[in-house]
Amino acid sequence: MHPLYVWDTSIGPFSIAEHEGRFFVVFEGESLGGYATAALAAADVAGGHTFGIRSGVDPAKLGIPDDLAEWHKCERGPSIGH
Repeated sequence: MHPLYVWDTSIGPFSIAEHEGRFFVVFEGESLGGYATAALAAADVAGGHTFGIRSGVDPAKLGIPDDLAEWHKCERGPSIGH
């Protein structure tokens, strides 16, 4: 997967990556859910509506914006995960 967007939080960066036409929220190399669009992925992680993370921290409490325009857009870089 190639990260398209990144948002840094106090516990580490969250990214939205594309793989085979789906968009995945990724934290510490683990997918937290797949979405039809990157905007839906951003909205769900911002609201804490993804799969849980190992630390048990609620992503909704990390100040992640639901507006994808606020995320850092990545240049095509190295793959993560898969």
